[in-house]
Amino acid sequence: MPPVAPVRRTAARMAALLVAMLTLGLVTAPVSPASATPPTGRLAAAPGDDDEGGTPALRAKLDAASKGWLEAKAALNRSVTRQKQLNERLVTIDAELTERNAKVGEIAEVAYRTGRMGTAAALLGSTSPEGFMDRAAALETVAAHEDRTLRELITTRDEAIRTRTALDGEVREQRKQVTVMAKRKEQAEQALEEANNRPSASSGSGSSGSGIRGTSTANAKPAKRNSDGSWPAESCSVNDPTPASGCITPRTLHALQQAKAAGFTRYVSCHRPSGSGEHPKGRACDFAAQKSGFGGVASGGDRTYGNNLAAYFVRNADPLAVLYVIWFKQIWLPSSGWKSYSGGNGDPSSDHTNHVHLSVY
Repeated sequence: MPPVAPVRRTAARMAALLVAMLTLGLVTAPVSPASATPPTGRLAAAPGDDDEGGTPALRAKLDAASKGWLEAKAALNRSVTRQKQLNERLVTIDAELTERNAKVGEIAEVAYRTGRMGTAAALLGSTSPEGFMDRAAALETVAAHEDRTLRELITTRDEAIRTRTALDGEVREQRKQVTVMAKRKEQAEQALEEANNRPSASSGSGSSGSGIRGTSTANAKPAKRNSDGSWPAESCSVNDPTPASGCITPRTLHALQQAKAAGFTRYVSCHRPSGSGEHPKGRACDFAAQKSGFGGVASGGDRTYGNNLAAYFVRNADPLAVLYVIWFKQIWLPSSGWKSYSGGNGDPSSDHTNHVHLSVY
C-alpha cells in the first residue's frame, strides 16, 4: 500500500493545477442545463444566506402585509364578480316582475268589469248536468290560472328582495376588503419607514423610491388559481432547477420559467437551506444582473437588464402572484409600488444592486 502523504501531496498539486487552468481559461466548468452558470473569476454562488436586507421582523411584516393585501384583493374581485352576476339577475327579475304585475292587473280588471260571481252562483246557473260539469271545469281552470299567476308574482317579488339584499351584502363586503387593503398597505409602509429610520409623515405615507424604469412588455402566463380566484396553498415540493438545488414551490417554478421564456436567462439561484427570508421556503429567487453571476454593483447594460427584469415582474405581478420585488435599494409591493429599501449591510448583495430578488405568494 503506498504511503498516504505522497497521495495527498499529489491530490493537492492536481487541485492547484486545475484552479490555475480554470483561471487562465484553459478549461471550463460544466454548464447546468437548468440555469446558466457564471464564468470563472466572478462569484458563482448565491449572494448570501440571508441577503434580502432589513431584519427578520421587517421581512415578516412585509410578508404578512403583502399576503393580506393580495388575499383582500382576491376577495374584493370575487365580490365584484358576484355583484355583476346579481345585477344581471336583477335585471331579468325586474322584467319578469313587470310582466307578472301586468297579468295580475288584467285578472283584477276583468273581475271588476264583469262583476265576478261566486262559484255557487255560476254552478247553479247550469241548465243541465253536462253544463254543470263544464262550468265546474272552467271555474277550476280559471282558478288554477289565477292562483299560478299570483304565486309567480309573489315568488318573483321574493327573489327580487333576496337579490337586492345580496347586492347590499356585496357592497358591504367590498367596503370591508377595501378597508383591509388600506390597512395592509399602511402596515407595509410603516414597517419600511421604521426600517429606513424615517418618521412617518402621515398614516400610510411610506417612503417613496424613485421607481424602476424598465422597458419589458412581455406578458406571463398566469399561474394556477382556485376556482374562486384565490391562490392555492403550496409547499416547497418541486425540485429547484437552479444550481442552488433544494426545493421550491410550483408557483416559484412557474415564475422562474416564465421569466426565462421572456428572455431573462442569466444566472439564477432560488432555494437556500438557511436564513429567515423566503428562500428557505422555496418562494424566492435571486436573478443576477451580470452575465457572470453575483458580482459588484451592476452598471450599464447589466443595470438595464435588472431594470427590465424588475419591470417584467411588476407588469406580471397579478398572474405570477408576486409578493414583492427588490432591486437597487428599492422594493416593489403590490399595495404601494416602489419604495426605498435600506437596512442592508452596504454590500451589493444585501443592497440588491447586483441581483433582482423575487418573492411569490
